[in-house]
Amino acid sequence: MTTPRIGSAGAERGGRAVTGVPDETGAAPPEPDRARPSRRRRWGRRALLGVAALWAVVLTVLVVYRGGDETPVAAPSPSPSPSETLTTAQVFQTLLPSVVLIQATGGSSDVDRDARRTETSALGTGVIANADGMILTAFHVVEGARSISVTFSDGSSSPATVVDADPALDIAALAPQTLPDVVVPATLGGGAAVGDDVVAIGNQLGLADSTTSGVVSGLNRTVPRAGAKPLSGLIQFDAAVNPGSSGGPLINVRGEVIGIIVALANPTDAGTFIGVGFAVPIGSALGAGEGDGRAPPL
Repeated sequence: MTTPRIGSAGAERGGRAVTGVPDETGAAPPEPDRARPSRRRRWGRRALLGVAALWAVVLTVLVVYRGGDETPVAAPSPSPSPSETLTTAQVFQTLLPSVVLIQATGGSSDVDRDARRTETSALGTGVIANADGMILTAFHVVEGARSISVTFSDGSSSPATVVDADPALDIAALAPQTLPDVVVPATLGGGAAVGDDVVAIGNQLGLADSTTSGVVSGLNRTVPRAGAKPLSGLIQFDAAVNPGSSGGPLINVRGEVIGIIVALANPTDAGTFIGVGFAVPIGSALGAGEGDGRAPPL
């Protein structure tokens, strides 16, 4: 009687063959051919590869799309340093719209010519100090004047009046009746040190908008005045100034007005420049120095 063989061909459970049960002869059944995977496994691998490839394409498209939509950000450029210096020409161009010519007509002189009294007049300079058009100048330019006229850099002119003055500092503030279409106030401020480069702008000897340069020669100088107390605490400089420069700005190389020009020194009676000029520091001109305590209305 022949005993039936069990599992020689194996039993399929869950779609997988269970092998390895010996037959009645004691020989193990042949192993399945692993080099030939089932059709289902082949299709599964292909599906996975397809999905992976699709995702790769999608990600590439997204990256390209987003990258092309972004605007390049420019590298920040260095901003100018607050201590950046200007040339004399640049200082002139910066301050010229703020400088005015002043003509002051005074009372009758003591000189009688041909039985007629002659009027005296003074020529000076001023600087626009605020957006309202207030002008700073030297007090002696307008002292005793019966009429004052100011001419702006655009050529327009206007009568002006003295609205405040500090004779002890030789500083006055003028208010024009009319202003030009564009008012350009100067930048006021900045200290001075011996050796600093400076620029002076004024109407010396009637030559409008004359510009000269030099250095600060000394600080805290005192200058005597006939019939008045000496001026003290002045900036000494060697930029050329002459009659007509009085009241003009003394400017540093950052374009800041550091003083108001008030005097020059000359041991002769000529009254012309020999290398020594003086300016009231802008802090004192604005009421921070000695005087009667009245500050120009700036």
